[in-house]
Amino acid sequence: MKNPYDKSTIINEKGFANISVDNLTPEQLKELSNERMADAKALYAAGRCDGAFYICGYAVEMGLKYKICKTLDWDEYPVSGKGSEKHKSFKTHKFEDLLHYSGTEKQKNAFIAEWSILMKWDSEIRYSSIKQTPQDVKLMIEATETILSKLL
Repeated sequence: MKNPYDKSTIINEKGFANISVDNLTPEQLKELSNERMADAKALYAAGRCDGAFYICGYAVEMGLKYKICKTLDWDEYPVSGKGSEKHKSFKTHKFEDLLHYSGTEKQKNAFIAEWSILMKWDSEIRYSSIKQTPQDVKLMIEATETILSKLL
């Protein structure tokens, strides 16, 4: 897979990298989704439950964005650059919005147990001090795997 971060990396005056990311193809999104799922499982196996829970959300997000590309027949998902402003509403981490855009919103009811687990995720949990239990993370991983098997 082409590294989406290799477009250009510029070190700013504080010594941090400013990364310009290319739009992602459906296949890149699918691969990223699978990689995040593998990351979540590795973190869970290492006892890093909070990280595993958090990364599961990104696996689902990438899967939904893959499905959006397929549904809308897009060659790329708009991340940045030319034309990205008109796709501003697609730049979200919110599963409800991504489900709607992907055309799979109605199918949610067929997997209500899984989606009820996944809907506990929010990108802002990275700031939370609430600890995830191993049981909750196991359920999150299982729900993520089930949903990704339908999306990808």
